[in-house]
Amino acid sequence: MATIKDIAEMAGFSMSTVSRVLNNDPSLSVPDETREKIYEVAEKLNYRKKKVRLLLKNIAFLYWLTDKEELEDDYFKSMRIEIEKLAKLFNVELLTYKINDGINKIPENIEGFIAVGTFSDKDLAYLRSITPNGVFIDSSPDPNHYDSVRPDLVQITKRTIDLLMEKGHKEIGLIGGTYHNPNTDEDERDLRERVFRRYMEEKGLLNEQYIYCHRGFSVENGYYLMTKAIKELGEQLPTAFLIAADPIAVGSLQALNEHGIAIPNRVSIISINNISVAKYVSPPLTTFHIDIREICKNAIELLLEQVFEKRKVVKTLYVGSELVVRKSTN
Repeated sequence: MATIKDIAEMAGFSMSTVSRVLNNDPSLSVPDETREKIYEVAEKLNYRKKKVRLLLKNIAFLYWLTDKEELEDDYFKSMRIEIEKLAKLFNVELLTYKINDGINKIPENIEGFIAVGTFSDKDLAYLRSITPNGVFIDSSPDPNHYDSVRPDLVQITKRTIDLLMEKGHKEIGLIGGTYHNPNTDEDERDLRERVFRRYMEEKGLLNEQYIYCHRGFSVENGYYLMTKAIKELGEQLPTAFLIAADPIAVGSLQALNEHGIAIPNRVSIISINNISVAKYVSPPLTTFHIDIREICKNAIELLLEQVFEKRKVVKTLYVGSELVVRKSTN
């Protein structure tokens, strides 16, 4: 088994320097080339050290959502809880700031940040002015400067369409929310809708009448949109729908059930996220499971790399998902 001495001899540095680099000593000042050489040799020799997590102080957790937005979508609440749990596990000292606090409430001496929510260009400019270390979760608003970790919604959307087509569906609709642009204060098409439109057009199956989107990812919005689709389309209702998120799907199922529309015999439903209630609705919901803990864990690990290893290259990480098949599709 390789030792500190072995690495020091091969890399050409003192054992003290090697030890302090491998243990991420924040008081050590050495060129990036020295760190890279030591890491390279350590990896070559398959060196493994006992992990001792250093305390990472003064990290801002920017939770840029309103209480109403969290209440409507369990996805973000689960994300917040996981970040708080994992911060303790990874010995990260979090200072939480919410959207109502305003971006200027974040002190200029933070070591870095983890961010969830929607940020304006002005917000991003302020963050760039105070720290080079940051990770966004669920979005990539500044990919030239900061890391991000997000579910691969592009592949989820395409996989859903492919799956429904394999089952014989040609009339496929979308029930979804919209993206609120903080720079223009206007609603724009969400990523799922943009991909849905593009991919369905490639397949020659796009029908504008089958797309129903409105601001909000809530149960109420799903109920409203599906009810609207049922009334407007009548017998022309699609045979399948991609639902942008589970809360919207729950409301959509309520509307279909109230109007006596058989699921999945008349309409098949596939959603995204796999929240806890998905298995208990009627019928149980087919949905893509997004591993929120894995997303949050990767976000913290990326931040640790930035702070302790002085990584400069920006990373964007897409996390895959698992389809959980239940009774809302056939």
